[in-house]
Amino acid sequence: MKRLAFKMRLKPGFAAEYRKRHDEIWPQLSALLKDSGISDYSIFLDEETNSLFAVQKQQGQSSSQELGSTELVRRWWDYMADIMETNPDKSPLSIPLTEVFHLD
Repeated sequence: MKRLAFKMRLKPGFAAEYRKRHDEIWPQLSALLKDSGISDYSIFLDEETNSLFAVQKQQGQSSSQELGSTELVRRWWDYMADIMETNPDKSPLSIPLTEVFHLD
């Protein structure tokens, strides 16, 4: 099982809305992530910089950021695009992070 980490950026002033949308995450999206082998998925917010830090475990071939070929994920991206920095296709602008230390 791999652990992946990446960062994204939230637009200023949308921390509460971002949390609300994730508190109400669509059950179908949660199921898709789990069915794709993604688990132990957390997103943290640095409120000083509006940076989001995400970490997840991946058992399958695709991370959450690679599921954009599904209609459901594209709808989620559309839903989130007004509060996040995105690519032209509305996928979150995400930057992979390199692990430099891990302690079990």
